[in-house]
Amino acid sequence: MARMARVLVTEKIAEGGLDRLRAQGHEVDTQLGLSPEELLDAVAGAHALIIRSATTVTAEVLDAGRDLVVVGRAGIGLDNVDVEHATSRGVMVVNAPQSNILSAAEQTMALLLAQARNIPQAHAALVAGRWERSKWEGVELADKTLGVIGLGRIGKLVAQRAMAFGMRIVAHDPFVAPDRARQMNIELVDLDTIAAEADFITLHVAKTPETIGLIGKEFLAKARPGLRVINVSRGGIVDEEALAEAIRAGQIAGAALDVFAAEPTTASPLFDLPQVVVTPHLGASTREAQDKAGDTIAEQVALALAGEFVPYAVNVSAAEASETVRPFLPLAERLGDLFASLNGGAPSCLELEYQGQLADYDTRILTLSVLKGLFNRVSDEPVSYVNAPQLAAERGVEVRDTTTSTARDYVNLITLRGGDHAVAGTLTGLNGEPRIVMVDDHSVDVPPARNMLVVRNDDRPGVIGRVGTVLGDAGINIANMAVGQSAEGTSALMVVSTTEPVADAVVGLLSAADGVDSVHAISRDS
Repeated sequence: MARMARVLVTEKIAEGGLDRLRAQGHEVDTQLGLSPEELLDAVAGAHALIIRSATTVTAEVLDAGRDLVVVGRAGIGLDNVDVEHATSRGVMVVNAPQSNILSAAEQTMALLLAQARNIPQAHAALVAGRWERSKWEGVELADKTLGVIGLGRIGKLVAQRAMAFGMRIVAHDPFVAPDRARQMNIELVDLDTIAAEADFITLHVAKTPETIGLIGKEFLAKARPGLRVINVSRGGIVDEEALAEAIRAGQIAGAALDVFAAEPTTASPLFDLPQVVVTPHLGASTREAQDKAGDTIAEQVALALAGEFVPYAVNVSAAEASETVRPFLPLAERLGDLFASLNGGAPSCLELEYQGQLADYDTRILTLSVLKGLFNRVSDEPVSYVNAPQLAAERGVEVRDTTTSTARDYVNLITLRGGDHAVAGTLTGLNGEPRIVMVDDHSVDVPPARNMLVVRNDDRPGVIGRVGTVLGDAGINIANMAVGQSAEGTSALMVVSTTEPVADAVVGLLSAADGVDSVHAISRDS
């Protein structure tokens, strides 16, 4: 990717984040209020697309954006992005999952209180000239049971704040361990128990095929009489028609919703019911959340355009990297590039081994980095963390990775094997300097460089000198050199870093030199 990229922005994003992209040399093209047809034209030639909730990124949009590297959603939800098709196209999809968690939790508490005390209804009556003190009697939160469905980041914040009001918390989340919930003074239960025991429920789950209509006729029929429903997650998780019927029948006391099945909307069966409080998807509508979302999504888009690790990539199979693993990402990619150069392509089987402290961490992102480096060398299409596994599958490359906590000579070591070649690398010193420490089972010690030669030669006097003479006669300066013997001691291998690429004619002269068996010239564009 060239330094300058075109970033199409179709919704209002905090200017601070966009200024950061401009400062990095990118062209920020802001086009607000595009129709679906206009979006197809605008996305052509864009390398990044930044949206919020109003823009729908369909398969057609992704196909029109042939140059797209990344789609950035300034917020959490991604139901307006065809993530599956983006993945098939190798387009990274990123979001800003941390940006609005506080705002969404506070909006939930605001609606919880508004529903319990009928604040909007009483306000509307009073400003309309009606003093209706007895009509809008409410209920206290203290000693009531709150059912939290989805105990993720927002759900936990809501639970903590509800506890401060003296509420008992029960929760349903199949991905949270009971011990972890008990540490937070929360009891994990099934949905039927929440329906039977909760005075209020609040939803904090993603919109998936499994959660659409989760709060529908079946759940509401089981609910404890007088239940109140709060939803600040995603529209469609609550069946609005079923909820309206349950409220009209007196089974459900009321509801407060910030999200709806269709948005924007001004029509819902709930809107005519006085027991219902509604807001137009304001969960993330705070100045602080918008600033955080804009800054975060700009940072994620910039990383994606640079081909670097992106923490909030939702369609990368390993989108997390610990502080221990992250420094090894550039080394892993460089090893993949070097390995592909030595093999003249991708082998049918690639064996990866992670030794040392790395074995205690999730190394999947390192495997993606290796594949990214390998296929960048051999593929004629852009390679990212997203499509690297697909390219491996399409080209029939079997990837096997193993980990072992024992490393003989290094604290950490990454080794690649396949075809007729092998390479290994590590980070050394206080600054974590990358080093290539093995090539084809010859021990070496050389930093990765843009231009390198790997020379196999007889292990006898004069060969190194002949290599240096050929390079010197060609006006090529040697920046670094490492020489390693084979285990048998019969052959040697040189890894030479040069200040400029070595032309094919010079490679030919080196290959013809007495005592030289083979020469691989390796150059990177960047």
